[in-house]
Amino acid sequence: MFAVAGVTGQTGSVVAATLLERKQPVRMIVRTTEKGATWKAKGAQVAVASLEDAQALTKALSGVTGAYLLLPPNYKVSQYMDDRKTAADAIASAVESSGLRHVVLLSSLGGHLASETGPIRALHYAERRLAPVAQSLTILRAPYFMENWAAVLDAARTQGVLPSFLSPGRKMPMIAIRDIGHIAAECLLDQPKGRRVLELSGPQDYSPEDVAAVMGQHLHRHVKVQPLSLTAATTTFTAMGCSEDVARLFEEMYAGLERGSITYEGNGACRPRGLVTLSEAVSTWMSAPSERPSSDPRP
Repeated sequence: MFAVAGVTGQTGSVVAATLLERKQPVRMIVRTTEKGATWKAKGAQVAVASLEDAQALTKALSGVTGAYLLLPPNYKVSQYMDDRKTAADAIASAVESSGLRHVVLLSSLGGHLASETGPIRALHYAERRLAPVAQSLTILRAPYFMENWAAVLDAARTQGVLPSFLSPGRKMPMIAIRDIGHIAAECLLDQPKGRRVLELSGPQDYSPEDVAAVMGQHLHRHVKVQPLSLTAATTTFTAMGCSEDVARLFEEMYAGLERGSITYEGNGACRPRGLVTLSEAVSTWMSAPSERPSSDPRP
């Protein structure tokens, strides 16, 4: 039996669907019974628990051999790091109390770094908290989500511009959510001993100009990159609904990407590549705009 969190979101739903396709028994962790109804109809068990509720999560994780877990963002809180550390503590407590054998944790590029990475620092904390309590731990450090660009698709369509805090001309690793979910499912099925780190990437790296060109091909119009100054980050992210604290963390993160300090750790980590190209990802958003993913601008 495998437990999967985040099934009403992006990566978790792919993990769950992949396991069910493989005829594996799956327990979905959801906040409400209603959110699990669709999965229950597909033959999955449903456990109602918040990832921030150690007691309920312990019950949800009891009796399973492996679980896909993540630290969901909470971009409206005034003290992001304190809030997410509390959540990570609850997850670690539940993992230890449940006797769970194997955790697959979604982290981020730069998750090995303790400072100057913005909201990624919360994932660094989660990695450190789970390491001593998980019997086996697989850490998936994902780079920039291709789906993040869906947030500016309308600007590309209507104005022919691609707003970007990423440096023009600099290629960086990106990956599709579908690939993250598939890799995570494979990691659950292949249970190691001890700790391992997988540093993910897509089939190739992309620059903002590459993204603009791909969007232009699908939109049948010219799209040019519109560089955004980091000084505008706080205003931009607060306008998107983030707290000022979170907006400053994103400014810190983009500054780290600009310096090139937020990158892979290396150090013997496995580095699998996904299969979904940026063109395929954009095609998915355009064919099903009502299902377009919400933006999560972390790498």
